[in-house]
Order: sequence, then C-alpha cells, then structure tokens
Amino acid sequence: MPSPLSAPRSNLPVPSTYDPVAARVRGFGATVFAEFTALANATGAVNLGQGFPNFSAPDFVKEAARAAIAGDFNQYARSAGHPRLVQALAQVYGAHFGRTLDPMTEIVVTVGATEGIFATVQALVDPGDEVILLEPFYDSYPAAVTMAGGVPVYVPLRAPAGSRRAADWTLDIDELVAAITPRTKLLILNTPSNPLGKVFHRAELAKLAEVVCRLNLTVLSDEVYEWMVYPPVEHVRIATLPGMWERTVTLGSAGKTFSVTGWKIGWAIAPRPLAAAILMAHQWIPFAVSTPLQEAVAVALEDAAPRDYFRWLSDMYLAKRDRLISVLEEVGLAPMTPDGSYFIIVDTRALPVPVTPGERRDVAVCRWLTQTIGVAAIPPSPFYSEAHQHLTDNLARFTFCKTDEMLAEAARRLQTIKRVR
Repeated sequence: MPSPLSAPRSNLPVPSTYDPVAARVRGFGATVFAEFTALANATGAVNLGQGFPNFSAPDFVKEAARAAIAGDFNQYARSAGHPRLVQALAQVYGAHFGRTLDPMTEIVVTVGATEGIFATVQALVDPGDEVILLEPFYDSYPAAVTMAGGVPVYVPLRAPAGSRRAADWTLDIDELVAAITPRTKLLILNTPSNPLGKVFHRAELAKLAEVVCRLNLTVLSDEVYEWMVYPPVEHVRIATLPGMWERTVTLGSAGKTFSVTGWKIGWAIAPRPLAAAILMAHQWIPFAVSTPLQEAVAVALEDAAPRDYFRWLSDMYLAKRDRLISVLEEVGLAPMTPDGSYFIIVDTRALPVPVTPGERRDVAVCRWLTQTIGVAAIPPSPFYSEAHQHLTDNLARFTFCKTDEMLAEAARRLQTIKRVR
C-alpha cells in the first residue's frame, strides 16, 4: 500500500486559509512605548514618555566595559552568569537580604529584567495556571503569562479621589483573596512600581506575604527601581519577610541601576530550587548573556559602594523628580508624587482635549500633549486589563530620567498648557 506521504499533492486536503502565526501572539501589537516614541520623533516633541536615560552612563561604568572587551572577555559566558558578576551580586545583595547568597546556585543573570520575567514565568507557570497581576502592571507581564499558556488575573490598586501621592494607591487584600483560586500559581509584584512610582511599605507587604504563605503561592518581585527610592521612604524586599525567601524570585537590572538600558543585563535572585528552574528555561532562551558587559557590571558593582554611588543616584533622581513636579503643578497637571522609580502619574482632567469616539481619553490626551504641546507622555491604559482601563481616563505618565537641559525645554513647552486651559 502506498504511503500517504507519497500521495500526489493534489489529493492532500487544502486548508481554507493560510495563517502561519501562532494564536499566542496574534493579539500582540506594537508596544505603547514604540508608538509614542515614534510619534515624538515625528513631531519633534520632547520625549518624557519612554523611560530611558538620555544622559551618559558614569565614566567608571563605561571604562569597565572598554577594559572588559580589551581584556578578551568576548566568548560565551557561563549560562547562569559570569562568575565575577554573580559573586559581586551576592556580595551586594547579601547584606540587603540579610543572608549569605550562594552566587553559583541562587543567582541567574538574564538578558535584562524583561528576560528575567519571561524565564521565570516559563519556569513556574504551566498551561492553565493563573497568575495574579496587580494593576497598573508593567506591560510585559501579561504577555509573558500568555506565552506560557497561563491565565492573567487582574486586581487593581485604587486611590481616593483627588489623591496626590503614589503611596495613596493601595491593594484591597479582600479583593486579592477573592481573585485567588486553586489554579492560582504566581503573583507578580512591582515595587517601586512602574508607572505609579509606588513603594509598598512593610505593613502592606506583610499582609501580602501572609496571603501568599497561607495560600501557597510564589511571588515574582520586580524591583528594578530599587535604588531610586526617596527619603524618608524605605525599600523593603518582600523576600526578607518571614516565610518569603523560599517562595520569592527577586529581579534587578543593571540598565536601571547604571543608566545602561541598552546593555540588557538583569538578574534573578532566588532560593536554589527556583533559581534552578529559571536556569532551565533561561538556557533555552538566550543560553548566555553578553560576557564583556557582565564583566563590566561586576566591576561597576564592586566600585559602587566605595563611590557611594547608590546614594548619589537616589539624590540625583530626587532633584529631577522635584523639578518636574514643580512644573506640572504650575501648569495644572496635578502630579501624584512618587516615592520611587523615575515616573510621575498626573491627573489630566483639567485639559480640554477632544476625544474621538471609540478612543480612550488617556490616549487622546497623550497624543495632544505630544502633537500640540510638544511634550510626549505615555497613556497608562496599556498597563491595565480591558475591564479596568476606564480607571486611567484622566491619567498620563511622565518620566524624569532626562538631562536637566531636556527637562528645562519640556518645562518651557508645558507652559503653553496655561493658555489653552
């Protein structure tokens, strides 16, 4: 009998349509950052939308990269991380976690924190598992969950009307518990948060930790803005709370820490079983991360403490935050003062911006700010599930990780708002 594989092609069933794209990515489009950066470039707007520093990285960091390349650190690195870097990370973070970290088994270096998110979700989430996302969320979280076959479940933070502080946005623990089912596997936490700039305080984290331990969940704690926390607020790592080390993955980022977002060096710190699972996923995603840049970040971390670098970074961003807040208040964009990160959410309800039917107001406002005022901001609705996007209608997000000259030009242009209100 002839094999079916040898049958004439004309006898094979013909699909009605040709669609090679996997269902898991069909719903994805361009990110809001790509969209508004392109709009800013096209209109010549000052880009206070996308959160990347437009100033130079510190000289000691750049020199470390030059020296690493010249020193021939140019072949594949150890998959879990270049030895000098994981040792430096263990040294820096051991004091903050209050424990001795094993650099070889409790740290995985990733292609930025974004791959850390993706690899962690791939390692811990099976198809059908539910993952709690606190809104607003960083926009890669639901994509990572979807790609793993997981199911995002959304619980929004809420703030009282007229709030002027990111700290006022709080999580209703009863609402969180109601969202958890027997299929819930993971909760993703972001502190300090993007886009709010909220820093979860110890009492909030203690309540969250109690739920996580009682209901046997794991936490992915995205802490990439950890060094941008403004006095008197303290950054508390949820992994340091009772019972939480064993069930927490903590993410960090050299891009945020040293203003080198293009280097894409991040890390996951976790107990050995979780770190091993992340490594199993990571080895099939990039296998290894740029060796010379890992060497450079290791040197930068070794040099950071003697230079009092982390305090300098926080002080530098605090001055920029206060400068932009002053301008926003002056022109009637009521800012919600962040305690961390380099983002500010503002209330835009005072702006008389026309909205096209079917368009979200926050998107219309940010297009207007970019095209008419000449300052780009980001609409926060992409940081929410569709059911909760109405919560962002009167909000916009600005960033202040820019040079003082760029912030001054943005301030000059924002003055135009006073003439149109």
